[in-house]
Amino acid sequence: MAKNKKETVDKKNEKQEGSKRSFKISKQQKFVLGCLLVLFSVALLVAFISFYVNGQWQTDQSVVNQLGDRTEAAENWLGKFGAYLADLIIYKGFGLASFILVRLFFLTGMFLALELSTQKLKNTWFWDIFAIIIISILFGFFATSAPELGGTIGYELNLFLQDYIGKTGTLLTLLFGLIVYLIFKIKLSPEKIQSYFDSTKKEFKSELSTLKPAVPHPESAYNLEEFSVEEPENDPDLDNIHIKTVDTQFELNKEALKPTISHSSEIELNPILKPIAPKQELPLVSPDEAFVIEKAEEEDIIEENLASRLVADFGLFDPTLDLSNYKFPTIDLLKEYSTGGITINQEELEENKNKIVDTLRNYKIEIAQIKATVGPSVTLYEIVPEAGIRISKIKSLEDDIALSLSALGIRIIAPIPGKGTIGIEVPNKNPTMVSMKSVIGAAKFQEAEMELPIALGKTISNETFVVDLAKMPHLLMAGATGQGKSVGLNAVLTSLLYKKHPAEVKFVLVDPKKVELTLFNKIERHYLAKLPDTEDAIITDNAKVVNTLNSLCVEMDNRYSLLKDAMVRNIKEYNEKFKSRKLNPEAGHRFLPYIVLVVDEFADLIMTAGKEVEIPIARLAQLARAIGIHLIIATQRPSVNVITGLIKANFPARIAFRVTSKIDSRTILDTQGADQLIGRGDLLYTNGNDVVRVQCAFIDTPEVEKITDFIGGQKAYATAYLLPEFVGEESGINLDIDISERDTLFREAAEIIVNAQQGSASLLQRKLKLGYNRAGRLIDQLEAAGIVGPFEGSKARSVNILDLNALDQFFNNEQN
Repeated sequence: MAKNKKETVDKKNEKQEGSKRSFKISKQQKFVLGCLLVLFSVALLVAFISFYVNGQWQTDQSVVNQLGDRTEAAENWLGKFGAYLADLIIYKGFGLASFILVRLFFLTGMFLALELSTQKLKNTWFWDIFAIIIISILFGFFATSAPELGGTIGYELNLFLQDYIGKTGTLLTLLFGLIVYLIFKIKLSPEKIQSYFDSTKKEFKSELSTLKPAVPHPESAYNLEEFSVEEPENDPDLDNIHIKTVDTQFELNKEALKPTISHSSEIELNPILKPIAPKQELPLVSPDEAFVIEKAEEEDIIEENLASRLVADFGLFDPTLDLSNYKFPTIDLLKEYSTGGITINQEELEENKNKIVDTLRNYKIEIAQIKATVGPSVTLYEIVPEAGIRISKIKSLEDDIALSLSALGIRIIAPIPGKGTIGIEVPNKNPTMVSMKSVIGAAKFQEAEMELPIALGKTISNETFVVDLAKMPHLLMAGATGQGKSVGLNAVLTSLLYKKHPAEVKFVLVDPKKVELTLFNKIERHYLAKLPDTEDAIITDNAKVVNTLNSLCVEMDNRYSLLKDAMVRNIKEYNEKFKSRKLNPEAGHRFLPYIVLVVDEFADLIMTAGKEVEIPIARLAQLARAIGIHLIIATQRPSVNVITGLIKANFPARIAFRVTSKIDSRTILDTQGADQLIGRGDLLYTNGNDVVRVQCAFIDTPEVEKITDFIGGQKAYATAYLLPEFVGEESGINLDIDISERDTLFREAAEIIVNAQQGSASLLQRKLKLGYNRAGRLIDQLEAAGIVGPFEGSKARSVNILDLNALDQFFNNEQN
């Protein structure tokens, strides 16, 4: 039974496949059918023209009525058959509008014969039939006495409409149909009409100016015509004059070029300044209607740093009071590298567009529409393929398109997220440099309501790209040597310096190269954080990095304890509660600034320190987000041995500069694309969602020096922001063995530790209202006395005494 069922199913499938195959048309059949339609259109044209010549539509009526009578002769050029067709389609059909059918049959035949895409043909059939109906009814409306103009269908439809909506309603309906046709088919718009009238007006004025005789100025006391000299014949000096014209905002005064002078040396070219045209609106007009060129309008530039306008609320605690006279750096400290906005090279765009279309057409891929969006260094061509084209087929032609354009760094986005288009990014021949001044001065950055706003650069659509470091929450930067990582770090730091007060953010800078971040030494007491008893705030010795990272882990634990006591979930809520004076500073609470750890070359740290660096970095990456410690790590290639999967999973925000291979791109972004960048600050940014291409803002060393000099020259804090002192395993065992050198609060601290059964410096800080240094020394003394156990990393120390009675006995034994 099962076999019989299979056989019946197979037979049905075979029948269905056979029926599908039978409807397929071969190339030869298409060509023959196309030729037939072309010849039929020519026959229709002959019959229709003959129908109107010498009133043949009247003389041939009897022939049409008696087709079977061979004695009757028709005057139509196509004989009785032509007379019948003309009578059927024109007289009994649509009248003069029937000539559009000739065009339709001719185009259909050509498309079939040449095997072109039928998508445009369907569109043509729809709008031509729409036009036939509208024109037929129009002739039926205005030429009721001439039925051969509108045809029977047009006449009857006109009467039908008039019976229901009257003559006025019919006329308005026809006008609406014409408007729809003009807008959607002919693409007529008010802008095109206005530009046409403006151009004709200019041409009319120029013709009038050439026809007008020279009229002296009313204020002039002389008649210039009296001084005009007749043109000398065959003057060699005049013949050798070559006037070179250049594209400029000046135009030559044509009146001054008239030969009313005696010698060529007297010619004066008086420049007439054109009125400066307003900003160019988009899209730009292209000769090809299917090709649209877009250029985003230039953003508003704010010359003043809005961060300097911070107004304190007198009802709240103001953390900036210690440096109340601090002035934010001004925007004019930055250099403007480009003279203007993005320049559009129309010829280059048209040339690239034609090459893309031709390359795709070679592989039988037709394009319905293409749009170009011009950016600082890259132009995005958005293409809409014809129906039935596979996206993977276009994506596989990446190298072929790059070859045809002779360009490096072609990147295909198929499809563009959120759009029904396919993107092809092509580098510009003359890229525009994005200055840090244009990015910092942009309204989007100045008015950004973010905790830690960072202006990276500008996107392809020439928009300033601003992200919030507090929401990333950590950033991984990678790219080959010399592609812009250090400039990107400077752009990040500069962005924060322009928006955040020294009381609100602190930097921990790690610079294994020893030369990249040294300029920020000048703002040590304003913005930098360091360990106690260290000279330089910028860490260049890899051995000191381990202590700094562990110190940040201690700071993280202390901050989480403060958040727990304040019953809040993150640093923002904690600081708002502290500003509202709902937290008591005597209980250890304080305003918590954001801490940004910047590592310029992470691979070098891993090579020298290894696991000692990896463990605290992993802890910070996992837990430090809520308490305001954020990591920015730069490396050349985040391979598995440099950045482990545990660390990488906590860096959703990634920036990839140009790399040399697709493997490196996948290592950084988990997708390819970074290998197709063009370098010099060209980057891809992702935060776990879409990949955005950005041209990184360029900031040079003299600009950073000016900013740090401006900040460093102002009143600062007494010292840099001190991180908690980190006590390693080897320290504290031999400290304060002499009982006489113990702290006066030693016994009280011991009682607190025994009661809590938890040995930590942060506990002593809160209970005894101490600084971390003194609390750390007390912990060392308690360890030396044997009350608490040794250091165990991030864990609290173990307590060796169980209760207060045992502690009293311990002190009695010491005294004895």
